[in-house]
Amino acid sequence: MTHTSSKIQDKLTSVPTCSGVYLFKDRLQKILYIGKAKNLRSRVRSYFRNTDQYSQSKIPVMISRVADIDWIATGTEVEALILEDNLIKRHKPRFNVMMRDDKTFPYIKLTNEPFPKVAIVRNVERDGARYFGPYTNVKAMRRTVDTIRKVFPLRTCPSARTWPSLDRPCLDYFIDRCPGPCKGHISEEAYGEIVDQVSDFLSGKKAGLVNALKRRMKEASANLAYEMAGKIRDQIKTISGDATKQRVITQKSIDQDITGYLRNDTDACIAVLQIREGKLLGKEHFFVKIPAGNTDETAMAAFLSQYYLHTSFYPVEIILSIMPPDLTTLTKFLTEKRGRNVTFTVPKRGDKAALIRMANQNAELQLNSHILRRSERQEQRSIPASIAALQKALQLNSAPHRIEAFDISNVQGSDPVASMVCFVDGRPRKSEYRKYMIKDVIGPNDYAMMMEVVGRRYRRQIDENGPLPDLVLIDGGKGQLSSAKEILDELGLIDLPVIGLAKRLEEVFMPDESEPIIIPKTSSALKLLMHARDEAHRFAVSFHRNRRGKRMVLSDLDNIPGIGPKRRQILIKKYGSVEKIKASPLEELVSISGIGREIGEQIHRYFHGGSV
Repeated sequence: MTHTSSKIQDKLTSVPTCSGVYLFKDRLQKILYIGKAKNLRSRVRSYFRNTDQYSQSKIPVMISRVADIDWIATGTEVEALILEDNLIKRHKPRFNVMMRDDKTFPYIKLTNEPFPKVAIVRNVERDGARYFGPYTNVKAMRRTVDTIRKVFPLRTCPSARTWPSLDRPCLDYFIDRCPGPCKGHISEEAYGEIVDQVSDFLSGKKAGLVNALKRRMKEASANLAYEMAGKIRDQIKTISGDATKQRVITQKSIDQDITGYLRNDTDACIAVLQIREGKLLGKEHFFVKIPAGNTDETAMAAFLSQYYLHTSFYPVEIILSIMPPDLTTLTKFLTEKRGRNVTFTVPKRGDKAALIRMANQNAELQLNSHILRRSERQEQRSIPASIAALQKALQLNSAPHRIEAFDISNVQGSDPVASMVCFVDGRPRKSEYRKYMIKDVIGPNDYAMMMEVVGRRYRRQIDENGPLPDLVLIDGGKGQLSSAKEILDELGLIDLPVIGLAKRLEEVFMPDESEPIIIPKTSSALKLLMHARDEAHRFAVSFHRNRRGKRMVLSDLDNIPGIGPKRRQILIKKYGSVEKIKASPLEELVSISGIGREIGEQIHRYFHGGSV
C-alpha cells in the first residue's frame, strides 16, 4: 500500500464519478501527468491503492511526487480525449508520452474564405479551414502542392482585400492558372467545385475524382466546348499519371493505415503507411519520447490519440503492430468523424502481417538514422556562454543557436531597403545575409516595410523548407515588433520567438508585454543582441547608400542629351562619381575616348553653363 498525505486523501474523497481529465501536480504546482478517464474517481483512486503492481513502471516514482490533484469534468469520453490531448500539448508533462517536434510538421491548408486557396502551414487552427497532413516528407509535400497548382486553377494572391484596387487580373489568369475571382470571372459556386476536387485529390480519392472529370469532359465535348474538354483531359492525364506511380497494395478499394513501431530505450519511431483506395499513397514517420517505465502499449496509445486527433483523413481500418489496452473512446471518435465503423486490428499472418513487417522496417531505418544524427549533433554542438545567457534572460524554451535580425533603411520613404543578418552560435554567418528592396510599401511606413520583409523571408523558408531561426530580432520598438509578430502569426509561426531591441535605452520588447525586459549592460546576452542589431543596421545602410548613389548618378547623367548607357559607363568607370565628373575641366572631358568634343561640351555646359 502507498502512503498518501491528508491533502491527497481529502482530494480522493471528492473526485467525481463522471468522465473527464485528471492532473497530478507536484508541490510547486507543476503538472507531472495528465490522463483521461470514463470514471474519474475510479481511475484516480487506482493509482493510490496498491503500487506493487507498478513496481516495474514509472508510476511509483510519479506518485511519490504528487502533492495535489486537479480534474476537469467533461460531458463525454470523446470530449475528455480531445481535452487531454490539448492539455498535454500545452503543458508537456514530464511523465506523459510525447510526439517529438510534432508542431514543426507542415500541413497543406485549404483556407476558409469565399474563394479558398492552398497554403502551407505548420499549425492547425480551429478556423474552419481544411487541413491535410501532417507531412514529414516536405519534398513530397511540395511536389503535391506543385501538382495542385498545375492541375487545379486556384488563386495564389495574398488577400481578397486588394481586389477592388486592381485594374485587371494577375498573370496567373492569363496563363490559365487562376479563374480570376478577383474580377468576377468565376462564381463562388463554380470555384467551390474546384476546391472540392482539390480536397478529394489530397484525401487520396483519385479514382472518384478521375471518373467525375471524365463525365465533365464528355459533357463539354457533347456541347462542342472542345477547349474546355481539352483542359479537363490534361487534368485527368496528370492525376492518372500520378496515381500510376503509387504501388498497388490490395485489389480492394479500401482506406487503411499500417502502423509500424520500434523502440530503443526512451526513444521510439512510429511509421505510418497510408493506403488509400488500395494504393500506397504515402509514408510518414514520427519520433516519440517515452518516459522511463512506460510500456510499448502505453506509448502506442498515446501516439494514436495525438496523431488521429490532428490528422485530416480517417481510414476505415488501422492495422497495428501493438494493440493498446483500451481504444474504445478513440474508436468512437474516429467512427463519428468517418461516418462509418473504424476498426483497429493486429494481424498475425497473411498480407496484413506482411504490411506490418514493412512498416516496422521503415520505423527501424528511421530510428537508427535519427539516433545517429542526434549523437553527431551532440558531439559537434556546445552552447556558447552568450547563447546560454540569452536563453535565460528571455526565458526561451530552447537555446537560440540561430538568430536572424532585421533592419529597415530609408530617408523619408525614398529608396527603401531592408536587411536580414544571420548569427549562428553567436557568430555572424555572412553567407546567409540577405538584402531586400521594398516593393509594396509607398511612403515612410517602417511598420508596413518590416511586415513585408519578414513575411517575404519566412514565406520563402516555409515554401522551400529552409531553416527557421530560434529567435527573430527586430531593430525597433513595439510598433516594428507588433508588425513582425502579426505576419509571423499569419504564416503559422506562432511559436517562433520574436523580440524588438530599441536603440535609445537598449530595451528588449516582447510581444504582448507592455513593459520591456532590462538586460544588464555588462551581460553577454545584451552584447550579442546589440552586435546582431548593429550588423543588420550596417548592412541595410550600406545597401541603401549604394542604391541611392546609383539612382542619383543615373538621374543626373540621364538628363544630358547624348549620354546613354555606354557613355555613362565610360564616365563612371573613369571618375567614379558625379561630383568628380562635374569638377573635370572641359579639355579633359573632350579628350576621353568614346565621349568626344560634342558630348564633352554638352556635359560641361550641363554642369557649368545652365541648360544645354
